[in-house]
Amino acid sequence: MDYQEIIEEVYHELLQMPVKGKLADYIPELASVDPNQFGVCLVDKNGEEFQCGDSLQPFSIQSISKVHTLVLAYSQVGVDLWKRVNVEPSGNPFNNLAQLEYENGIPRNPFINSGALVTTDTVMSLYPNAKEEIKQFISNVSGEESIVVNENVKRSELACASRNYAVAHMLKSYGNLQREVDDLMEVYTDHCAIEMNCYQLAKSFLYLANHGHNIYTDTQILDRGLTKRINALMLTCGFYDEAGEFAFRVGLAGKSGVGGGVVAVLPGEFSIAVYSPPLNRKGNPRKALYFLEMLTTKLGISLF
Repeated sequence: MDYQEIIEEVYHELLQMPVKGKLADYIPELASVDPNQFGVCLVDKNGEEFQCGDSLQPFSIQSISKVHTLVLAYSQVGVDLWKRVNVEPSGNPFNNLAQLEYENGIPRNPFINSGALVTTDTVMSLYPNAKEEIKQFISNVSGEESIVVNENVKRSELACASRNYAVAHMLKSYGNLQREVDDLMEVYTDHCAIEMNCYQLAKSFLYLANHGHNIYTDTQILDRGLTKRINALMLTCGFYDEAGEFAFRVGLAGKSGVGGGVVAVLPGEFSIAVYSPPLNRKGNPRKALYFLEMLTTKLGISLF
């Protein structure tokens, strides 16, 4: 397929779309980004990349990092992880407290904030220096030597993290956290504040499109079974309470972040990252979702 031609076609169609949506201003540092930034990068199964627009503009990956911490945790502890976090769509906002209390401290899935706190807690129990381990893992799977944290974003998040602290303390009260809350929040905000561009991000998810095999290091990150389950979770839970809409409109496995990024994979074919900061009411990047819907429609491809 001529990915470059179709990417550019969709990009230029959407470039004319008025910028609507709202920046993630509850994290003050994210409220200062240029809402007109718009980039895309697709990497096929052989590692060939196709880029357009602001594809090399760094941005805070935010909740997309939850996939990386999930893989680190799941690859080491296996099915025992599901004793602490469930695998069902939440149908509620990503920072919901009522559902967590109703379900006795067991998060509905690993991609809402409570579930990501549990997987981060698991990673911290596995690795003495979890912050560096997470960055090194992303570096390995993306073939990128330097993965950095935006310290300004991290400080901004920590200063406004009252609700996440509340979620963490509730998890702790139910015995579903092993680490201290302050230590956990330090690591959690650190990986959410990792900064990448579309090119790096698409590369970091390519192994999930290649049945768990990392072409950059020629290693098997996950076996086929575990890879299938990670992709299934992205399809059903990767877009908060808009996951069903994404599956219906786009038909790929993916994950969004309130920093404006979306990454998606078509197993056996490619991974793709799109960046556009303005968010819709569900907290997902509005223009990026339109891009992926139009792209899959023009290509005539999906998981189904």
